[in-house]
Amino acid sequence: MTKKEGSFKVIGLIMILSLLIAALWDQLTWLKSAIHYVLDPTAGFLLSWNLTLGMLVIVLAINIVTTIIQKYGTDQETLKELRKEQKLMQEEMKRVRDNPEKYLELQKKQMKEMPETFMKTLRLSMRAMVYTAVPFILFFRWFNDYFIAEGNPVFLGFMSWFVFYLITSIIFSSILKKWMNVV
Repeated sequence: MTKKEGSFKVIGLIMILSLLIAALWDQLTWLKSAIHYVLDPTAGFLLSWNLTLGMLVIVLAINIVTTIIQKYGTDQETLKELRKEQKLMQEEMKRVRDNPEKYLELQKKQMKEMPETFMKTLRLSMRAMVYTAVPFILFFRWFNDYFIAEGNPVFLGFMSWFVFYLITSIIFSSILKKWMNVV
């Protein structure tokens, strides 16, 4: 196990904690009040200033932090090597697709290695999730409270806050990962 591999036990505990926070949000008034105390004058100010631009700034900030955590909280070299091996296997399979015997042999090899590769990739990638799971849950619960209080406004005339967040987050994340060379 490399120094940046995540432990599934720790990840499981963090996920359980995150789910408990999400489920008990309204009962944990001290936590809810603290989060509102921090985010109302900051993120709330941006959303009040201009709903769409404010949300874009918030999503960009969240994605910058998440990408930095992914870059420095995971073993990027090992992840890149795993991705490179997968790509080489796919290229080899494309090259021999006219030879059914060789193609089948490579396909069997790929299927045999897939669970191990998947688990290794998952273990390496999960460390970043440990650092971001609880803050994400807190931010999403705050978003939900904020937008319900604002009458569930729509973005660009047809999107809910969650859909807008999801789409812009995918766009920002892909740009930032490419720019920062993050797997």
